[in-house]
Amino acid sequence: MVNAPGSAAPSPFCSAKGCRAAAVWVLAWNNPKLHTPERRKTWLACEEHREHLSRFLGVRGFLKDVVPLAEWESPQHAGSREPHEPGTG
Repeated sequence: MVNAPGSAAPSPFCSAKGCRAAAVWVLAWNNPKLHTPERRKTWLACEEHREHLSRFLGVRGFLKDVVPLAEWESPQHAGSREPHEPGTG
């Protein structure tokens, strides 16, 4: 969906299945069998699902960092990192 001119961009929402709560955390991860060591994929999490999603990635050895969304969006983290839905690789 394209935003109409002058409309605000949609707020990022949690990557947990079925959750549409506002995202406040970025979970940076990588699957070492698929990605180069420096590559970071991201999931977004609301307060309620942060621990669940972190555990899911952590037990697989994928979780690399958990950062507040506001900090991730700051210039020091600028780049081509885009959020992905869980299970999309």
